[in-house]
Amino acid sequence: MPFYAHTHPDPTASEGEPLERHLADVGELAARFAAAFGAEEWGRLTGLWHDLGKYRPEFQRRLAGSGEQVEHAGLGAALAARKHAALGLPLAFVIAGHHAGLANPVTRSDSGLTPLQDRLAGNRAPLAEVLPSVPEEIRGRDLPPWPERLALGGKDPRSLRSLELWIRFLFSALVDADSLVTEAFEKPGERQRLLGGFSDLSTLIARLDGAITRKIDSLGEEQRTSPVNRARAEVLGACRLVAEHPPGLFTLTVPTGGGKTLASMDFALRHAQRWGLRRVIVAIPFTTIIDQSARVYTEALGTENVIQHHSALDPEKETDEERLREQRRARAAENWDAPVIVTTNVQLFESLFSNRRSRCRKLHRIAGSVLLLDEAQTLPAEYLAPTLEVLEELMAHYGCSVVLSTATQPALARRESLPFGLAAPHEIVPDPVRLAAELKRVEVRWPDLDAPPTSYPELAAQLVELDRVLAVVHRRADARELAELLPEEGRFHLSALMCPAHRLTVLDQVKARLASGGTCRLVATQLIEAGVDVDFPVVYRALGGLDSLAQAAGRANREGLLLPGLGLLVVFRAPTSPPPGLPDKGLKATEELLREEGARLRLDCPEIFEKYFRKLYFLIEPDARGVQAARTALEFATVAQRYRLIEDGYTRPIVVPWGAAPERLARLQREGPNRRTLRGLQPFLVNVPERNLRALLHNGTAQEVADGVYALSEVYRDRYHESWGLRLDLDPVLDPELLITE
Repeated sequence: MPFYAHTHPDPTASEGEPLERHLADVGELAARFAAAFGAEEWGRLTGLWHDLGKYRPEFQRRLAGSGEQVEHAGLGAALAARKHAALGLPLAFVIAGHHAGLANPVTRSDSGLTPLQDRLAGNRAPLAEVLPSVPEEIRGRDLPPWPERLALGGKDPRSLRSLELWIRFLFSALVDADSLVTEAFEKPGERQRLLGGFSDLSTLIARLDGAITRKIDSLGEEQRTSPVNRARAEVLGACRLVAEHPPGLFTLTVPTGGGKTLASMDFALRHAQRWGLRRVIVAIPFTTIIDQSARVYTEALGTENVIQHHSALDPEKETDEERLREQRRARAAENWDAPVIVTTNVQLFESLFSNRRSRCRKLHRIAGSVLLLDEAQTLPAEYLAPTLEVLEELMAHYGCSVVLSTATQPALARRESLPFGLAAPHEIVPDPVRLAAELKRVEVRWPDLDAPPTSYPELAAQLVELDRVLAVVHRRADARELAELLPEEGRFHLSALMCPAHRLTVLDQVKARLASGGTCRLVATQLIEAGVDVDFPVVYRALGGLDSLAQAAGRANREGLLLPGLGLLVVFRAPTSPPPGLPDKGLKATEELLREEGARLRLDCPEIFEKYFRKLYFLIEPDARGVQAARTALEFATVAQRYRLIEDGYTRPIVVPWGAAPERLARLQREGPNRRTLRGLQPFLVNVPERNLRALLHNGTAQEVADGVYALSEVYRDRYHESWGLRLDLDPVLDPELLITE
């Protein structure tokens, strides 16, 4: 009897996709993908064996419409284990999980995935039944030679974790190949139509050179020769020179405003071309700044060459042309099949520890890439041990170069107190200390640690003496309390209780006011420090982590326009503490350093940040969730649950009635939840603690408008304030007019 892998999507078609052809095509493509990390023949076997269960008569009846539930992924896994109980284990993990995800070997995970040993036990008998139907060319293959660098059955934890990552990359090669072959059968030619036409690296370098030249030519003579632009030219020249250095670990230590964004991309593209690497992956820590960086790259390299993979895109703003471009972006984001990827730390690092098919699909594309980690000081401190170890693996065995780009380099070098640290990096800028001194644009005024904290009325009295000033505080409640003490004229407020679209509008108003020379007093939480391009002569910042203070200093005299003078950063002791966790520990490390250094403490000295991060990492558990133990045990499902940069269940998004939110909610209710309607609500979401959402739902202030989608009730729309955003501190008060019906 003929065997098929899939029925044809066209119901008038007489035949489906022949199973043997599907296995061969997936095997060939998976082999090509796995060749990028030296596992070509292992990849081929995953493809040839992944759908052996489709040789079962029950499965063929299911394709014909019987509705039977038939296990098909476990049979190929059982064959791998039958070939060799130990050496077949990687294939068994990969094949058994190619739909549901990588499981634990023995224990059932919280996600409910059946352990691998149970899947194997349950599929031995069905395997024996179908093997006679499987062509000898497929079932008779032997396992390839075992990679010498990988431990199997040994007790060395590091070697076992190397194996764990290798299995996940092999899984990636299979699931991407399977997806692409299936898509080619069901939608022939569609992916080629959408994804054709990426420029090669030489063309991208030429386009970037042209963009940089045009930017320089647009400056006046005085601007071109200013100290800031001379320093930017020096950084760019260093990036071009060091691009010739062999692949490995690099640091790019450049103060804020020193031209890192374009210079680092220039390095990455030239380095990739010189050493035969395949793509550049830019990881940015905050969605609040990803659009800003992506815009710089797309303007220089062409929108068609830069694929953004993050959650902050707004499909409602798309024109017809942009919708076609979005289809292209969405397809390329599935497996990062593009020359330049701009993504978030969450997307990159959670994928590297994931067990899910959709998240892991792109991993094999990371092999042979330049990883450009922007604001590298934000690497997740409580996951530092697994994160750094995987970065080392990517450089040692997957052909990657890693660039740590920041003004405040974290102390990640391997040492006695950081045994899992990275090998010594190659610094791109020849003299970061001198560069920092030349780009100094801010004087710092430190607080007396033995004096009482500055109250917010006292602070407000100081702020009203200044026409243009930014104040950065620890908490959202602090920001509102301080802002309420300021005169309304020229007062602005920013916090995460305002939705992204609202914050962008306020930022535009702030920039316009600064440009016009009018009064502008902005009070914000530290979200303003995440690469937001504002330029104040004076910044006040609550004492906190030294890296955060440096980010705040980057908002003072950002463009160096106060020459020959300097901007001013006033650091004050706040009456409240930072949030628990990393912010609180950062404050403790800074206080210790300030007592040691006193007025000598400088924010423009890389050596000071080395000391700071050493103190900070001493205070933090670098594997707080036990990720490394789970990796050593090959517990893929547990690893994925433990490595979460954003904790599930801590905060929940709620739609607030600002701007176009009501119209987009109406569309959601008309069309139902889909990619377009859900993504269209992204600009109008505020994340609130789970306990606050429960309270809002309990008292009727919020309601569930679709499955898992919550919104502020229309009759309580006044809970969202034009200045303060979502008010969580108010009792619900109805707008009487909304209760009147005509």
